[in-house]
Amino acid sequence: MRFVSTFRISLLAVLIFTFFSCNKKEEFVTEPISDYMPLRTGKYITYRLDSLVFTSFGANPETHRYQLKHVIDQQLTDNLGRPAWRVYTYISDSTGTAPWTPRGTYFITPLDDRAELVEDNLRVIKMHLPLKEGYQWKGNTYMPDEPYGASYDFSNDLDIENWDFVYEPFESEWTYRNKNYTDVFTVEQQDESENAPVVNISNYGYKNRSVEKYSKNIGLIYRKYELWEYQPNPSGVSPYYTGFGVTYWMIDHN
Repeated sequence: MRFVSTFRISLLAVLIFTFFSCNKKEEFVTEPISDYMPLRTGKYITYRLDSLVFTSFGANPETHRYQLKHVIDQQLTDNLGRPAWRVYTYISDSTGTAPWTPRGTYFITPLDDRAELVEDNLRVIKMHLPLKEGYQWKGNTYMPDEPYGASYDFSNDLDIENWDFVYEPFESEWTYRNKNYTDVFTVEQQDESENAPVVNISNYGYKNRSVEKYSKNIGLIYRKYELWEYQPNPSGVSPYYTGFGVTYWMIDHN
């Protein structure tokens, strides 16, 4: 009887241990966003910029090339009263030899679980915790309907507030145009198109492409943001494009 009691106690202990072992959840430890979006006064990143524009009343796509510099100015408060950082941008020619001309200003607000960027009164959640492959969030959730409607007569931004931002697999190394980067997180935002590039000039076409890459201890190293529409206008009016696109990648930083 004593042996049976001891056996029962031992069996119960094994079952309890097995139960808690099977139900123990592995805790995921995420890196902080500040590792991939470092913010300090005087930090800068210089990019090569390819700007897609449509000239001759939308008939001709052209790529204009520049250099673009982002310089963190100082910490202040955003329009919601939260601590934020002001960033100045400057533009030069493609070689960087022309004088740097002020281009604009935007604000980065680092929060406990995300980082928001406000530019031209448009607020985007650029990164969100946890930094983990497959994690999704609505990065444009604060966007209004048709945020570019005042400047472009297209339908690309009709559903922009519902875009799913998602982390792609982490890359220990990434190369673009002979530049090497390390410890890179990719934020996929949108990738959809039809008849793009335009092959059939009689058919409607469009492209929505948005993706960003961040390197540890540096920040944003690559961005492609392209929204355009092609209208064939079979009624007799000349076909035309409307929209814009930017692609830039880091070439220097401190």
